[in-house]
Order: sequence, then structure tokens, then C-alpha cells
Amino acid sequence: MCRFLAWVGENRYLDELVFKQEQSLVEQSRNALVGKTPINADGFGLAWYSDHTNPCFYKDTNPAWSDANLRQLTHHTRSNLFLAHVRASTGTATSRNNCHPFGYGRWSFMHNGQAGGHNRIRQQLDAMIPANLYEHRLGATESEAIFLIAYGEGLETDPIGAMLRSVERVETLSRQSGALPYLRFAACWSDGESLFAARYASDRYAPSLHYRECEDGIVVSSEPLDGNCGNWNEVPVNTAIETKGSDIRIHPFQPKVSFVGRDVA
Repeated sequence: MCRFLAWVGENRYLDELVFKQEQSLVEQSRNALVGKTPINADGFGLAWYSDHTNPCFYKDTNPAWSDANLRQLTHHTRSNLFLAHVRASTGTATSRNNCHPFGYGRWSFMHNGQAGGHNRIRQQLDAMIPANLYEHRLGATESEAIFLIAYGEGLETDPIGAMLRSVERVETLSRQSGALPYLRFAACWSDGESLFAARYASDRYAPSLHYRECEDGIVVSSEPLDGNCGNWNEVPVNTAIETKGSDIRIHPFQPKVSFVGRDVA
């Protein structure tokens, strides 16, 4: 599906993680080692925070490995908190508006996964986005919808609870459509101060998610960025994590889904 990473801690150049690791994000874009999709070539995106409240975004539809601007930008940009994503589409078009991370206000969000039957439920999914946020629905992915629904559920004051409620609503809708997999969800989101991530699936195939505690911060990644996997912690299924770059706080992330019809998951 997709691969992503995020950093929170001391300032560091983006290319240290995006390019310069053994299994960097760009390497994952052409040779992911974990997950069912080794090639993630349907665009990429960055979101990073600086002295301004809102993040800066850079996205394009090129494969990450072929974009010279990405190499230059990450080499010259430092940030204490950034998100980076390479995309493998599960059905929607390859366009800038469909590239992660997505943003609204001070928030940024990226996702690896899918909602089953997206084409069947897309109109109903859009209807879950509050009217005052709908003008910020720029793309066509379920990922962006999950983010905007979560914002409407109170992301500003309850970052994990709001995301959990959004996932519950989207999975309920997907179950009603009857299309498997109902929901697979590994995601990372931030307000520029804290970094949040969660891992969940309606079946036993939750997308991968790991983190590593470094001396100067914490990196979250779809898969370990180096061969020393003993230094990496796998985020358990049905779990969310929260950090400001030092301690990791663990939270349950177990949606309570209601649905109509027979459960065949």
C-alpha cells in the first residue's frame, strides 16, 4: 500500500531519514521489505514544521527516487518534527491532491491502508466531513476523508479519541458495503508539538508500524530503517502511541464498530 516515516526531537536534516538510511524511505519506495507492496511509486509528500504554526508541504506525483528537487530540498531543510510518505495507490488517481501528508491548520496526517468498497461508499464518506471543512477536501482518497472526519470529531482537543471515532465511523460504513477488507489503518499525525501514530485492522493484516527511541528524538516508520531490527519496537495491533520526542506514551486503539449484516471478516 504505502510507506511512511516521521521524526520528532532535535532539529535534523530531512535527508538523514528520507535518503541516507540503509532502508531509507526512498529505498522503501522502490524496494519495501515489509508489507505486500514492494514498489511505492504513485507520488510522495513531506510535511515539516519550523517557526510557523502551520506545516509546510511538498508533494509530487513522481516516484520519490526520481525527483531531484526532493533530494535538494531534504538536504537543505532541517526540522524538529516532520512527516514523509511514499504512495502506492489502492485505486484513486495519481495526483498531488491524493498524495500524503494531508493538512488542515496546524495538523498534518498520513496513512497506510484502505477502506473496503471505497468506490461504493465515497459519497457517504464525504457526507461525514463537516460542512465547514469540506472545502479542504482536495483529493479523492479515503485517507483524506478519515483525517477531516477526525478533525470534526475533535482532533484539536482529543487527538487519539477523535481519530478512533473517525475510524469507527468509516469501518462501520465499509462493513455496510460488504467489501473486504473493511479497514486497514496505520497512520501518523501531528499538531507540530506532539506526534501520534496508530495501528489497527478489521482483519489480521494490520499494516506494519515501528518506532525507535534515539538519543535526540524518536522516529516512527512503516519498517525499520536499518538492519539492526533489535533497536526497533513494533507497535502492537490495536495500539496508539504519543510522543514529543522523549518518552513514548501507549494508548489502546480498539474501535467499537457497529454494522448491519453478516460479519465475514
